[in-house]
Amino acid sequence: MASILIIDDDALIRRMLRRILEEEGYEVLEAANGTEGLNLNRRAPADLVITDILMPEKEGIETIGELTGEFPDVKIIAVSGGGRIGPDAYLKMARDFGALKTIKKPINKTGLLNAVKEVLSDSEKA
Repeated sequence: MASILIIDDDALIRRMLRRILEEEGYEVLEAANGTEGLNLNRRAPADLVITDILMPEKEGIETIGELTGEFPDVKIIAVSGGGRIGPDAYLKMARDFGALKTIKKPINKTGLLNAVKEVLSDSEKA
């Protein structure tokens, strides 16, 4: 089964995503920020990265840019709950930087699993 790296500064969200994805048989790694996520992905590149946008240390847009620069074939799903300008603007930026799919928080299980399956199946077809 595919490996998925979750990058989010909120430990509760990471645990929730991990539980949902592991129940589906995915291997899951977690990182609390972009720097940690990049380092994990350098050691063991994931099949898919799910990253939050607004995080301390290294935020999601910068993380997406660095991931796509170092790993041109990386598959990314970006998630955001908003911030000052709302999630739509952040998620559009994430797509511009290389995210294949975007999800607004709060994340629902069905939407998450559909996005993951779609991104991973698209990569298998290529």
